[in-house]
Amino acid sequence: MMKIGSIVNGQERIEDNREIVAVHNPFDNEKVAELKLATKKDLEDAVTISFEKFHSEMKVMPAHQRADILRKAADLLIDKTEDFATIISKEAGKPIKYSRGEVERSIQVLRFASELAKNIPGEIIPMDAAIGGEHRMGIVKREPLGVVGAITPFNFPLNLSLHKLAPALAAGNTVVFKPAEKTPISAYMLVKLFQEAGLPEGVINLLIGTGEEVGSPLVTHDKVAKISFTGSLPVGKNIRETAGFKKVTLELGSNSPNLLFEDANIDYATTELVKGAFAFSGQVCISAQRIYVHREIYAAFLEAYIQKTKALRMGDPISEETDIGPMINEEEAKRAKEWIDDAVDKGARIAVGGERNGTILSPTIMTDVDENMKIIAEEVFAPIVSVIPFNTEEEAIQYSNDSIYGLQAGVFTKDINRALRVADRLEMGGVWINEISTYRQDNHPYGGVKQSGVGREGVKYAIEDMTEIKFIGIKIDQN
Repeated sequence: MMKIGSIVNGQERIEDNREIVAVHNPFDNEKVAELKLATKKDLEDAVTISFEKFHSEMKVMPAHQRADILRKAADLLIDKTEDFATIISKEAGKPIKYSRGEVERSIQVLRFASELAKNIPGEIIPMDAAIGGEHRMGIVKREPLGVVGAITPFNFPLNLSLHKLAPALAAGNTVVFKPAEKTPISAYMLVKLFQEAGLPEGVINLLIGTGEEVGSPLVTHDKVAKISFTGSLPVGKNIRETAGFKKVTLELGSNSPNLLFEDANIDYATTELVKGAFAFSGQVCISAQRIYVHREIYAAFLEAYIQKTKALRMGDPISEETDIGPMINEEEAKRAKEWIDDAVDKGARIAVGGERNGTILSPTIMTDVDENMKIIAEEVFAPIVSVIPFNTEEEAIQYSNDSIYGLQAGVFTKDINRALRVADRLEMGGVWINEISTYRQDNHPYGGVKQSGVGREGVKYAIEDMTEIKFIGIKIDQN
């Protein structure tokens, strides 16, 4: 069992007088680590050191050096893939095959960041386009912001952390990094990995602590230039209200729709949507939560979807055979089961699943639902999906847009004109055609509209959000 604490200016803070909490494997309740929690003083020290290191180290570090550190971190992570994958499985309950996939994506994020660190473009403005602008030159460049506060969730504890840390470093910022209390071990290992890769001490400062003790003060601190947060809608709203003039990027969740028209490939769609709805027990922001199926193919789709869902294997996430492991804790599993029961009480039907055993909730397909049920209207964040018939294109679009969320959607059809027409009308940050809503690459802009969030991730776009534009004008002497 590991015993870990916060890392501030390269030094671990594990004094005996600190509050201790444990991280337990959500599958078998094994104690995986003991945490020495951060204090408000740690937060103040972390921000102060980050602010100083920004001005003394990162702001003046050449792009090629930042790129080399990021590339070295990627190379080290390749060698440590199995160590990180095992820890993710143990602390988050994620099946090992998906944990390895997360590490693989994380390596790619580091490589994208390394490449882009040397390619942060500026521009020359033709000043003589304006009256009186003759004999002038305009230069636009991007500069790092300063201290970035990175607050990350439990569901992708490595990859979503790197979607904040890697662009911040590529752009030349420093970071105060607060991971989820449920999954801090991979974050701790990540900071150690950056140290091994040559990142100067104090450029990333890790705070393992509660939102109340260190998260909220991080958001309001006057030396923090930006907050990048992935998590719940209520916390995101509070961050936006309290962050003041800071830049914010907020990724706050969804109840993602997937639309299947009558010409969709049912075999392909059902196979992909089993993964899309149930991977990591549905604890994915863009998990397929609502599936709208044209009435012509509804019965055939539902039958095939049920059979493929029944074939999923539940069990120990460390097993190579496991498809479905536990939810993050029993409270969340109970909450999800209550949402299922509430929907049934209101007339919905369980087509398959709906059973809870401790932290494991069986993959659940619901039918006969309506838009007022929690499993439709809210983010379920559990292995629960609803299948709903529709008659017309207009109806499918209306159903999909009838939500406070708008993160990502999937559209399945062979008709490219219809696909693009529907994609244009869906109120989403992103739309995939002939792909599930749950699919995400690390190099496209990712983020939502409505209450799904503010700003965009995806390495290139995150770097833009983690820099500020500066204009420099020159008047050229003609003598």
